[in-house]
Amino acid sequence: MKRKIAIAAALAASLLGTAACGSSGGDSAGTISADGKVDGKGKTIKVWLMVDAQSGWKSVVDDASKRFTDATGANVTVEYQQWANVLTKLDASLAGSDVPDVVELGNTQFPKYVDAGAFGEVKKDTFENSASWLPGLSAACEMDGKTYCVPYYAGARVLIYRTDLFKAAGVADAPKTYEDFIAAADKVQAANKDPKFGAVYMPGRYWYAAMSWVKANGGDIAKKDGDKWVGQLSQPASQDGLNKWVDLVKKYSKADVTKDEADQYLVFSQANAGMFYGNGWEQGSAEQVRKDPNDANSPLVDTKVKGKLAAAPMPGIPSLLGGSNVGVPLKSQNQELAAQWIKYFTDSTSMKGLIKANALPNATAMLDVAASENPALKVGAEAAKNSWAVPSSGKWADVEKANVLQNMLSDILTGKKSVADASAAADEQIAKILNG
Repeated sequence: MKRKIAIAAALAASLLGTAACGSSGGDSAGTISADGKVDGKGKTIKVWLMVDAQSGWKSVVDDASKRFTDATGANVTVEYQQWANVLTKLDASLAGSDVPDVVELGNTQFPKYVDAGAFGEVKKDTFENSASWLPGLSAACEMDGKTYCVPYYAGARVLIYRTDLFKAAGVADAPKTYEDFIAAADKVQAANKDPKFGAVYMPGRYWYAAMSWVKANGGDIAKKDGDKWVGQLSQPASQDGLNKWVDLVKKYSKADVTKDEADQYLVFSQANAGMFYGNGWEQGSAEQVRKDPNDANSPLVDTKVKGKLAAAPMPGIPSLLGGSNVGVPLKSQNQELAAQWIKYFTDSTSMKGLIKANALPNATAMLDVAASENPALKVGAEAAKNSWAVPSSGKWADVEKANVLQNMLSDILTGKKSVADASAAADEQIAKILNG
């Protein structure tokens, strides 16, 4: 609460300065556009990116900065941040005067800051491929019909399965439809009699998955009605999706219903399941694990499923994307220059660089390029074409912190509550938090 107050106070001061002077000291007072040439000679912008960029695609960052400098004359200082403390650092920065000009945040972190008014509005159509930005990223940037950040890169959840078990069960190909998926689960389940074996590994508190089933059936978590948020999990379409997911878990999964998905690739590596729904990188992590899971420097060792896994888009199920966006803090002193840098950093040239580095691009217009130019991204690119986002409320993080959805799923799967009763209670709690 103190942190939120600090942000609000800093923003209030900034907004008062804007009202009094026509500008907060930066080079833009209204919607930040990236379509005009900006003279930045003698200026330096500060960019905060997460450490993933430094280790994964620093050449993309350097190239975007060079093109930016060639076009504007301004220099760029990039500071790489750690996920563990970036929000604490950002809050402190926003409460002071030393504010970065460009900030990267995760797509589930941005709504809090957009809602608080911490980022400037950007002119969407001045950024390349903005007409086909991935909804799972762009929704976090949007509020009341305005846009406050730009999608950067994504990661998609996919179906990861045992090719040897599929073959032994007479399943020739990866499922193309949801009916194919269920048929494959039936065959794999029937072919493996070990009571500890489950055709699908699906932990009971895996809310990302459960809500994907809700979305697939036309349901939703919450929506805004006027100026109030209303829970949607007890609505018929959401109930259909929840029931379908619960039926899947009860019939095919031997996963602990009181656990989440954090270590699912480790459990799957023990060869007691036929399929799981995870991030694309989890395939490799299931095939090779650390000899000592608690030591990041411990050597990798092959598991029982090494060389036996493949991935496919989960048919009929939209993906909640992981990933990041970039935006310009309202208190930046170089707003137009910052927008220019973002233009280069998120254009097709940069996206092709990310594709080479095994990251999914920010727009559907680039996903076919990803699939054709990097075979390792083919499955993830297809899955990312159908994505969804959490409710775009600044208080959504409080819903996650309260474990509302996780507790609802546990209550259902442990028999504590029916689907109808648990979802109604979750709706009430979600509305209370989002409207609080």
